[in-house]
Amino acid sequence: MPRTIWSGAISFGLVTVPIHVVSATEDHSVRFHQYHVEDMGRVRVRKVCELEDREVRQDEIGKGYELTRAQVIPVSDEELRNLPLPTAKAIEIQGFVPWESIDPIRIGEGYYLQPDGQVAVKPYELLRRALERSSRVAVAKFAWSGRERLGLLRVRGNALVLHAMRWPDEVRDPSELYPPAVEVSQEEVDEAVLLVDRMATDRLEGADFVDHYTEALEKVIEAKREERPLPQVPEPEIQPGKVVDLMAALQESVARAQASRGEDVEADVHEMPQKATPKKAARKTPAAKNSTAGKTTAKKTTGGRPRSA
Repeated sequence: MPRTIWSGAISFGLVTVPIHVVSATEDHSVRFHQYHVEDMGRVRVRKVCELEDREVRQDEIGKGYELTRAQVIPVSDEELRNLPLPTAKAIEIQGFVPWESIDPIRIGEGYYLQPDGQVAVKPYELLRRALERSSRVAVAKFAWSGRERLGLLRVRGNALVLHAMRWPDEVRDPSELYPPAVEVSQEEVDEAVLLVDRMATDRLEGADFVDHYTEALEKVIEAKREERPLPQVPEPEIQPGKVVDLMAALQESVARAQASRGEDVEADVHEMPQKATPKKAARKTPAAKNSTAGKTTAKKTTGGRPRSA
């Protein structure tokens, strides 16, 4: 069972729901320590007092706010827990909004909210069912870790989940990153939408949704332990910066997506637009060569890449 991160209550109008907060996610990343490369001695970070020039224990360390370099105001954890804020000990629901109205870029870490004791079970279940039936999420405020935060409460199974949210002014304006204007044909858009349809999935599970980075890192560590050659890096199919035929790449992607799902790739002839070629100065060419060139051109332009409708 994960440890409790915070204890308090959900304030829902005049209804109070005592809860414990636990992390909803786990990190399975491979962890590294820092070592001195010459002798592989462990490199550690030590906390040293600048005035006494000595290492200090954790119980000797506190928080402080620097007014000037000569004046620091000490602030204890107890004072932070007792801030004159209603959100210091409660997750205060401010309102309810449709889930679709929340920009995902504002959503942060998720936490499970666990009812604290039998007295909290009924109001907890009442709030969960109200959210479920209304198809809305709750927007709340709470104060953790030295700051007041905006949060989002939603239903996941039979549990309530709290997501930390960023304040509006914490999200940067992306307008300066917009790409320059570019021509995109309707055929290219149609093919891209077809690829989206072929790659659509109802659940984020399976081999495509596995942490391959951690797997590859574990293989490297195992190879080094056994003094074997390191696994080779696969070559990318498309080299960075290489100019590709966008329509051809889309059609090939559609075909691969169909094949990966065991679907038949039915014949569907595509009329590809011909690229304009620069005009050359007219010159005399023997009739036989003109005839051969015509046959070659006809052969190249009658084919099309098959794909599913």
